[in-house]
Amino acid sequence: MKYKTLFLLLLVLPVAACIPRATEPITNTPPVVAEPTATLPSAPTTTPETVVEAPASPTAISTSPIENATAVPPTPTPTETPTSTPTPMPVQVNSISLKTIIPEGQLVRPTYLTHAFDNRLFIIEQVGKIRIVENGVLLAEPFLDLQDRVGSFANEQGLLGLAFHPEYVENGRFFVNYTNPGGSTVIARFQVNSGNPNLADPDSERILLTIGQPFNNHNGGQVGFGPDGFLYIAMGDGGSAEDPQNNGQNPATLLGSLLRIDVNYDDGTNFYAVPSTNPFVNDDAIRNEIWSYGWRNPWRFSFDRATGDLFVADVGQYTYEEVHFQPANSTGGENYGWNIMEGQHCFNAESCNSEGLQLPIFEYNHSSGCSITGGYVYRGTAFPSLTGNYFVGDYCTGIIWSVIPQADGSWTNTQVLFLEKQISSFGEDANGELYAVGHATGEVWQIQP
Repeated sequence: MKYKTLFLLLLVLPVAACIPRATEPITNTPPVVAEPTATLPSAPTTTPETVVEAPASPTAISTSPIENATAVPPTPTPTETPTSTPTPMPVQVNSISLKTIIPEGQLVRPTYLTHAFDNRLFIIEQVGKIRIVENGVLLAEPFLDLQDRVGSFANEQGLLGLAFHPEYVENGRFFVNYTNPGGSTVIARFQVNSGNPNLADPDSERILLTIGQPFNNHNGGQVGFGPDGFLYIAMGDGGSAEDPQNNGQNPATLLGSLLRIDVNYDDGTNFYAVPSTNPFVNDDAIRNEIWSYGWRNPWRFSFDRATGDLFVADVGQYTYEEVHFQPANSTGGENYGWNIMEGQHCFNAESCNSEGLQLPIFEYNHSSGCSITGGYVYRGTAFPSLTGNYFVGDYCTGIIWSVIPQADGSWTNTQVLFLEKQISSFGEDANGELYAVGHATGEVWQIQP
């Protein structure tokens, strides 16, 4: 997660101490594969090497998007050119409300909410559990309990991300992001129990990536599928203050980056491949898994299900929190500025060279909060007045904003609610309805007018 030292004594969730630890190696270098098909390509001729955050020449390249990944309802898939959508109408101040779905005290440190293409809600608890809400009731038995594998759930570590495969209905696969006992980030795949849709098989784990973390904060944490069928992984800069290792501007490391991988590859040893359309796939000096870099601690990203556009909220250092926008037709490779910039401003310098950097569409300073929590563009059907508004909040103050595009390419924002509770995440159900998650109290709310 992503909470700042300045608020150490003020928050229920204390900020991670900046104590370095030995960096564990990144394991499982990707295999070299041909275009993903129903028949997997032959295995690589070399054993995957172990690297310690160094440039790795991937042995696996996927030559096209996953063909069937976009066919799963209810999420529509955009074309390469974003489809025409209605012009969003601004939401007025204090014009949204929250309906309680899960009352206080039933969940322990919830950090994310998502769906599995049906009417159930899946909520992850930082301590290592995935819980199910079915027909409005929180089920007593967890969908998956990883407490024996989550090495720490304090501060910014723990079980942080969950994503269901676009073909989950057919293959039963889902992916998680958690912290292991050594403090490293683990990206793993699991399988649902074949006899019970409300239980996962804890013995089905396949580890895709283990990424060493030099400090115990700025872990990023989200995993999510794009409309292209690939899995995106948000990685923070590895922590401490001011990015002392310069990971944000070093694409030779997976830290400080948004990764993009093909998880349809599986040769029994390697469980992902690098898409051939990744921006740095032909550069041996850069980790080929990287889709974009220059991130400090991206805490929640989402794809607009109507357009395919990507929104990423990045937690700032001392002064600014920010939201970035990547259009659906992006080919990747963007540099989002950290630690040259904080928001739209030079970081720790009176002047800097911002040429080639992507600046945020929305920022706020620390008079309005201290730690941003990214949200979603509303595309549900229950509340048409909210359509097209991107909702984002602050963990510390509970303020929620609406951000919408203008015809001239600019963006406007409006404060729409002052919740005064710690918002650890937003979530989206299968129908596009939106939710907010309260970290300290364990509450879950549905957003409505």
